[in-house]
Amino acid sequence: MHIERVRDAASDEVADYARLTDVSLRSAHEPAAGLYIAESAKVIRRAIRAGHRPRSVLMEEKWLDGLEPDLAPFDVPVHLADPDQLEAITGYRVHRGALAAFERPVLPDPVELLRGARRVVVLEDIVDHTNVGAIFRSVAALGADAVLVSPRCADPLYRRSVRVSMGTVFQVPWTRLPEWPEAEWMLHAHGFSVAALALADDAVSLRDLAANPPERLALVFGAEGDGLSRRVLEVADRVVTIPMAHGVDSLNVAAAAAVVLYALAVDREAAHA
Repeated sequence: MHIERVRDAASDEVADYARLTDVSLRSAHEPAAGLYIAESAKVIRRAIRAGHRPRSVLMEEKWLDGLEPDLAPFDVPVHLADPDQLEAITGYRVHRGALAAFERPVLPDPVELLRGARRVVVLEDIVDHTNVGAIFRSVAALGADAVLVSPRCADPLYRRSVRVSMGTVFQVPWTRLPEWPEAEWMLHAHGFSVAALALADDAVSLRDLAANPPERLALVFGAEGDGLSRRVLEVADRVVTIPMAHGVDSLNVAAAAAVVLYALAVDREAAHA
């Protein structure tokens, strides 16, 4: 690595970090440029240890000693800036002090992920990056094998998703699915039973699913508000709902994913007890 001090917040050298709070701009720019942004020393370390390659780093000098062992093997610029410069570049106060631009890894073929998986989470058109990151953290903690996201789902490598996931997005295998019905064909061709999490008159309880889950199970979660598409509900092998009390009809999608994964994880532990 080679250390450079930021002289001009508008310099092209730190352009990768400009206007990080502009979601629409970044969501289009980062994939097109083949990069993503990791925030905080912990997340940067997790990305490197997952085999991702940094292309530059932007940080306060006080974080340099802690990250130097991880960055030393890479021939990349490390831009040092004071807090005011960081805010001028990124558009917000960078409390975690360190940012890194990484090269995006090539996403695996969904067929390859499905071939070796037994339980997967499918995210259909979830546009909130916080929810996407939280679901990845639950998947890492509670044991699904992979996450498959629809073409219009929010980017799991967007900065907010990565941060909320605490870097677990780097350890959970994931990729993008094609549109339905091709996605449906892939799941069923690999022996997956598709369980759509939604409210429906013919829905089965999560308790019933957890009591006798299929050997290969795809759990499909949709965006809050619109919910799952009609196409998913038509092709699902079953619609599943979480039992509720006190007139509450549903949970935040990230909370729902955690509840479902926990219920299935507890059932798996009981089966092997």
